[in-house]
Amino acid sequence: MANPAVAGLETREMVHADVAEVWEMEKALFPTDAWPQDMFVGELEQKATRNYWVVLDGGKIVAYCGLMCVLPLADVQTIAVAPEYEGRGIGTHLLRLMIDTAIGRSATDLLLEVRADNPRAQELYSRHGFDAIHRRARYYRDGVDAIIMRKVLILTD
Repeated sequence: MANPAVAGLETREMVHADVAEVWEMEKALFPTDAWPQDMFVGELEQKATRNYWVVLDGGKIVAYCGLMCVLPLADVQTIAVAPEYEGRGIGTHLLRLMIDTAIGRSATDLLLEVRADNPRAQELYSRHGFDAIHRRARYYRDGVDAIIMRKVLILTD
């Protein structure tokens, strides 16, 4: 997956051996909303409806993401980039990968939840054609609202 924005980094499918490292990153990046480690294991076992990827720098995981696709919809399950790697296009790279995969799986829409207090992520999604369609009050454990965003992938009649 050549992408000049992530030159020198490797993107590949997540495997079970990655879960411990991903989970450590998850806990550091999302201290109040971290998924349990066994949730990542369970997600990887649902190959018919899930795709997960990691980005590595010299063998160290620096980003990861996950997509669920249950037609006609797809959903961004998670996307995370280590703070020291932000601003290098890795989030955009992973988002494009999930958009392209959802299109390849024939999903009509791609949905995601984003924290209402995370304007940087909201801007990333907006730049890629996502529109805010709903707000879930107190969705996150610390009481922050979630903004539900949707990107239409295939126009239906």
